[in-house]
This record gives sequence, structure tokens and C-alpha cells, in this order.
Amino acid sequence: MLEKASLSSTVLSDRVNTLGQDLLSRYGERVHKLAINAGFTCPNRDGTKGRGGCTFCNNVSFSPNARREPDVLGQLASGRRVLAKRTGARRFLAYFQAYTNTYADVDDLDRMYRQALSQPDVIGLSVGTRPDCVPPAVLDLLASYQDEGFEIWLELGLQSAFDHTLEKVNRGHDFAEYQQAIADAHERELPVCTHLIVGLPGENPTDSLLSLDRVLELGVAGLKIHPLHVVKGTLLANQWRRGEYAPLAFDDYVDIVVQMIARTPVDVVYHRLTGTAPQNILLAPQWCNWKWRVLNAITRKLVETGLEQGALLSPLPAAVNLD
Repeated sequence: MLEKASLSSTVLSDRVNTLGQDLLSRYGERVHKLAINAGFTCPNRDGTKGRGGCTFCNNVSFSPNARREPDVLGQLASGRRVLAKRTGARRFLAYFQAYTNTYADVDDLDRMYRQALSQPDVIGLSVGTRPDCVPPAVLDLLASYQDEGFEIWLELGLQSAFDHTLEKVNRGHDFAEYQQAIADAHERELPVCTHLIVGLPGENPTDSLLSLDRVLELGVAGLKIHPLHVVKGTLLANQWRRGEYAPLAFDDYVDIVVQMIARTPVDVVYHRLTGTAPQNILLAPQWCNWKWRVLNAITRKLVETGLEQGALLSPLPAAVNLD
């Protein structure tokens, strides 16, 4: 049974600087993301850097709510209707989520982004992409929207700060490319939300903390944490079936995320602390279908341990015993 959101929604934001609370404090009302699938592909899928993508990638698992409508405006209208009933939100960030949303000609990007920004209830963009797909012209384009007063987030999927892990999961880029992307974004004062995955093949809890530490050292405005889930149609699924990969246990994920939160400065905004996959494609672990159970467990662990964001800014690799 799925748990209700009550505990997480009331207590988590007291201990974690969440995007929802950050937007509420700055805009005076709820602001929600509307997920958009604009039909992009990825250089790691179309042959430019590779084929098949990352070993874990079936993009439906990361953007299950981004239904493919004929155009950007159609998707915004559809998402708006759903969120209006569910949350009553009246202002939105257009979240270009599926695959690599800067992987196109700049004029084409401007046309799609402008469609979203033309809507009076859209206050800005959140653009998901890869560290190797943010050339200066794209960053200049995003910065120009920010100069016009729009809220702009550049979401960079790093996943791990270790090159050997990135190679193992066939990311097609290295940490140095992330470092360059961060430097270029900082030069334009663009806020970056970095994505990290916990439970990648060959990594342990300390590796996740070290990845976090390396990201924080470079400077980041936001973070997204995902558990690695095994979904159909991926190389990781084959590795899991052969016993070559074992997913994280529920409690282990909760413990790692709590440590990551406590080691994060309070001014960094957490956009997400877990991720789910649709039941029809999820193979393992099954708890990746339990969003609120995960969030409630993280909240309880923070309360039980007396921890909150920024409480443990001690040097790594020392780990905290949460038992």
C-alpha cells in the first residue's frame, strides 16, 4: 500500500530546502513543474557518441508523466488540467525532461522554449540535459531568458563523479565535461541542478557521498537524487537477470540520502530525493514504485537522528552511523 504524503509534506520541508518550498517563498504561491517531451533524442543513442544509451536508460522510467502530445502547448494544457485538480497550482515551470533537451539547433530550441514561455502562467523553464550538450550558444540562449525575468534551471545529468562508473554505465561523457559545463553556466550566472544516482554498479555509500562532495566543491544551486532502478528494455535489466547487478535495499537508500542531505549546505535546493518507475516496466527494486513511502522514511530518519540539511558538513570520507 502506498503511504500518504502528509508526513513528508509537512515535516520534510522543515529539514530540507525543497524546491516546492523555495518557489513558494519566492512567488507567494505554489509553483509546479509541467513535464514536457519535446521529441529530443540523445548523442548517446543516435550514434554520435554511441547507440542504445546508458545501461539503465529507458526514459519512460524517468519521465512517466511526460505524455507525447502533438506540441509543447498541447502538453502544457494537458499537464495544467491535471495539476489544477490535484494541487490547485496556477503557476508553472515548463520542464523539458525527456532525453537531452538542448540537443538541437539553437533556433529550434528557441522556438520550442518560447512556446512554453508565451503562456502567461509559465514563469520559466527547467531544462534537462547532459554535461556534453551545453555549448556556449545554448547557455547564452538560456541566460537571455533569465535576463528577461524568467526563472531558469539548467538540469545536468551527471549521475556519478567517477569516470570509471560513467564508463561502466555507458554515459558517453566524463567528469571533466561536467566541470566545464558548470564553469560555463557559472560564467552566465545560470543556476544548475545536478542529478546524482545512488546505487550505481560497483559503487558503495561512500562513493555517493564523494560524488556529492565533488559536485558541491564546484558549486551548484540544486540537486536531484535518484535511486537506480532496473527497468525493462535496458542492458542493466540483462545484467540484473544474470545476477551481475544487485539493487540497493530500501533502508540502505534511505540512510545514504539522509547522509547526503545532512552534508549539503542549506542554500542548495533539493528538487528531488527519490525517483519512481511505472509498475509495468519496473523490474527491481519494487520499492522504487513507492514514492511517498520513501519520502516518509527519509523524513522519519531525519527526525529520529535529529539531522537536517547542512548538519554534517564535516570532511569526507567519514560516514555517520544512522543505526
